[in-house]
Amino acid sequence: MHISTASRTMALGSLFFAITAHAAPGQKSTADLLNDFWSPDRISPFECRFGILNSTPFGLPRCMQASNIQYHLDRLYGIAEANDGNRAAGLPGYQATVNYVKTTLESAGYDVTIQQFPFNAFYPTGDGILQATAPTPTDYVWEEDFTYLSQTEPGDVTGMAVAVDVQLGPDNTSTSGCEPEDFTDFPAGSVAVIQRGACAFGQKATNAANAGATGVVIFNQGNTEDRKGLTNATLGDDYAGGIPVVFTTYDIGAGWVDQPDLQLRIVTNVVREQTETSNVIAETNRGNPDNVVMTGAHLDSVFEGAGINDNGSGSAALIELALQMKRAHPRNQVRFAWWGAEEAGLVGSTFYVNSLSQEEKDKIKVYLNYDMIGSPNFGNFIYDGDGSDFDLAGPPGSAATEALFEKYFNLREIASEGTQISFRSDYAQFFEDGIAFGGLFTGAEVLKTEEQAAKFGGEAGVAFDPCYHSACDDITNVDELALEINGDAAAFVTSWLSLSTRVIDEEIAAAEEAEPAAGARALQAEPQRDITHWGDKWIK
Repeated sequence: MHISTASRTMALGSLFFAITAHAAPGQKSTADLLNDFWSPDRISPFECRFGILNSTPFGLPRCMQASNIQYHLDRLYGIAEANDGNRAAGLPGYQATVNYVKTTLESAGYDVTIQQFPFNAFYPTGDGILQATAPTPTDYVWEEDFTYLSQTEPGDVTGMAVAVDVQLGPDNTSTSGCEPEDFTDFPAGSVAVIQRGACAFGQKATNAANAGATGVVIFNQGNTEDRKGLTNATLGDDYAGGIPVVFTTYDIGAGWVDQPDLQLRIVTNVVREQTETSNVIAETNRGNPDNVVMTGAHLDSVFEGAGINDNGSGSAALIELALQMKRAHPRNQVRFAWWGAEEAGLVGSTFYVNSLSQEEKDKIKVYLNYDMIGSPNFGNFIYDGDGSDFDLAGPPGSAATEALFEKYFNLREIASEGTQISFRSDYAQFFEDGIAFGGLFTGAEVLKTEEQAAKFGGEAGVAFDPCYHSACDDITNVDELALEINGDAAAFVTSWLSLSTRVIDEEIAAAEEAEPAAGARALQAEPQRDITHWGDKWIK
């Protein structure tokens, strides 16, 4: 069945008529009418079966029902329950998740590609130990005073504690451990005490190992309230320092800095092994394969829990989007990706992008990322593609993509705001390769401010997701309204770009005209960024 441009135009006109027919002029605002249309109490089971609604940016959100997304979340939670409570990459729960996505898409008629890739699987096997053995013996409390850094090596080491270029003060601006020169005269066999800040955790730990440290304790930076306690972070999949590394609070670490004759013991009970896992890739069989709109979400959870909001929410929404778009008639090919080993350091998405030839990269006009779109204390965040909020713009085309998401929220008169390009999710390698990107996020471990509570609702002073990277990230840890709003937004923007990427094309052309020597790949020359994370949230 072929749907012509004229037919699409007629269908779009019919949609506007259907929307406005719900009420007489003046009774309801446009936003109210759209909200009614996009969020019906009941939708006919036949409305979205024939590809008319599915083929327009106004019709596809109507087909993206939160109840359908919730159905996929229920399946993902069942998989986790049957597999030791998680869906972590490299473990049986993740493979079962891959099988569910593959089977669901194939049943809808997609050809599905399973892309295998290597990665360092990391699993805690028991609690860690952190002790001061001298001058005053002290036992620190696991997951209260300290925790592992993901990708630490196993070990049991004891040594004198040596602070490395620590800068304590009002701003706590620290490059502690970022340079090999920080370890000049470092006594081999000691335990390095390093302050968070300025560069990746893995860089700090590797420099310490190269200087002869037997272990590392990194303490939080202390410059803001959310940088004083514990946080889950990673050394990165490529960490090769070979020594155990743990993370502790600012107060504990700062208290050690001037303590003479301090001796520390570190025990890390973990498994770290080279293995394989996979990405899941599917694409529409309609649309121009040389002008691809790509959208993705990471499929794995952390070891600690089922990962229903992080990132079952994004994965489930993407499954439903793919099912609905199977009936659509895009002019540009739409490619869907479910990434593996994101929680190990964006391994799957990085592998995918790096495996593409430059010719294939050039075919991807934009990448859309959905990571945690159902947070229980949610905000509606759009990646700051134009750099207007955080002074870092994405590659050319990213500003136009952000504007499309803003258009959706404005049409519904729903509050939104920009979120920082922090390289905390799977858009990172697309960005580094100069590919336009955008996407949505509803918040993780950061506390909601009073201003944000006034804007979005919810509770100020509470994390957007209080169960972030925890066992309680279960089937109860999603907000259905957040799923509905952000699922509709994903559908609106994906559908729009599947019909035309003109707004992105024009922005790229303008950038190339302004800087022809640099073109769309100019940002590759920027220095390496601090991307130290454990999970889908990059932690700097």
